[in-house]
Amino acid sequence: MSSTTPTPPQASLTERRKAETRMEIARAAAGLFVRHGLRATRAEDIAQAAGIAPRTFYRYFATKEEAVAPLYAAGAQRWVAAVRAAPADASVLQALEQGVRHTLTPGVGVSASSWEWVRTLLRLAEANPSLRRVWAEVCQTSERMLGEVLAERVTGAEKTDDNVAAAPGIRFAAAVASAAVRAALEAWAEGDRPVEGPGGPAELASRNLAALRDFPWEA
Repeated sequence: MSSTTPTPPQASLTERRKAETRMEIARAAAGLFVRHGLRATRAEDIAQAAGIAPRTFYRYFATKEEAVAPLYAAGAQRWVAAVRAAPADASVLQALEQGVRHTLTPGVGVSASSWEWVRTLLRLAEANPSLRRVWAEVCQTSERMLGEVLAERVTGAEKTDDNVAAAPGIRFAAAVASAAVRAALEAWAEGDRPVEGPGGPAELASRNLAALRDFPWEA
């Protein structure tokens, strides 16, 4: 019998396992960064905390800073998914605001206890160029995904290269909306304000999104 390539379910299972391993490493890295700081943490320490060999760590990440990328990305993906999940009759701005509330309200997207980890990781990104680059790359990827979601909502069709390319305004709106959320998170992380209520990430992001209130979506 000739050999065959893995079936899609098998391939999917392998990818899920890889994603789970990446996230386990990311959580271990974040825990060490929060407790001991970035400088004092080595890749070997992260591998030990994750229960893997150092060589396995380097199969997934080139540097210790990259190890927290899955955590940054998970939050960005939740935000984009929440915008996509908004009711079909919601305006684009309403969908963005719903995404903010769902993602940045403690206990909904991220548990209340985890928000202090978020604050510390964002502060570390601000202070460390390598980690800041990881955060910026995740934000850029999130912006592209959000542009696709907004294009689907405005055009009423699934994203294609043609309808997104024909709508530079959508790209601009996605960039502004992404910046509104990123700036809110970074501003909150700089201080010691609580995660809920005035000055919290959700409230700050909603306020920033007001810049899109008069955006000409129909164009």
